[in-house]
Order: sequence, then C-alpha cells, then structure tokens
Amino acid sequence: MQWFPSVMRSLVIGSSLLAAGCASGSDLWVELDGSRYAVEIADDNAERARGLMFRDELAPGHGMLFIHDREEPQAYWMKNTRIPLDILYFDDARMLVSQQRDVPPCSAGNACPSYPSDEPARYVLELNAGEAEKLGLQDGSELTLGPGIAPPPGSR
Repeated sequence: MQWFPSVMRSLVIGSSLLAAGCASGSDLWVELDGSRYAVEIADDNAERARGLMFRDELAPGHGMLFIHDREEPQAYWMKNTRIPLDILYFDDARMLVSQQRDVPPCSAGNACPSYPSDEPARYVLELNAGEAEKLGLQDGSELTLGPGIAPPPGSR
C-alpha cells in the first residue's frame, strides 16, 4: 500500500491543475456600454452551429460571443434555442452595426426564421433578451474584449 499516498498526491495535484484550467475559462468577459458580461466563446464552425441550443437558461450577466473568420453579413436563427435572446452584431472594429432584440425561442427546427445583420459583422454577442434595451444600446456602441479574448487575425 506504499503507492496509495503517491497516487493520491498525484490525483490531488492533477485535480488542482484541472480546476485552475477550468477557472481561467470562466474569466472570459466582454464589456458593452459600461456593463461586463462573462462569455463563452464560439470561434469554430461546430461551436458556432451549436451556440446556445438546448439550454434552459442563460445566467444573468452571461452571454456567448461568436467570433467569425471574416467580417461579412451574418444571419442567426434560434433553432432548438429555448431562451429569448438579444443578438448583437459587431464589425471588425467591434462597433455595433446591427441589433436583433427580444428574439423568441424556436422549436420549429429548420422552419425557424433567421435574423440577419444589417451590415457585415465579425463578432456576434448573444445576451438574455432585454439586455440591449436595459443598456439603451445604439448602433456604434463599442464592444471591449477582455484580456483572455484575442481578436482574430485581420481584425482591427
């Protein structure tokens, strides 16, 4: 039974490192008009496709930031999304160029409508419905990325 203490020590150290790694993921944030939101990042096709599907809630003060490979017209839909959202579109310079507020959930599968941006966008921020109104957001508002979020190559 000599191996037990060393195995336990390894497990504790490994668990501590894993917990530290998980904690750093929760430190991702953006700021918009003086309000900070903890965000999950969706920056590849699989993550962007899944988005906030199948979730029953989005905690207050939280959101999902979608980062696209290039600035271009974007359109989002609410397929399998169970919570109403504000969908906010930002250009390369992280300026708000389009808003879709109070978008309702949709359980109609491929029949769900899409919600396009009015202008080309690189970043899309989804927040709980009502946040844009609460902030009084106007097109031109700037999105600030926290230090753990690197802008994609080619953005300003």
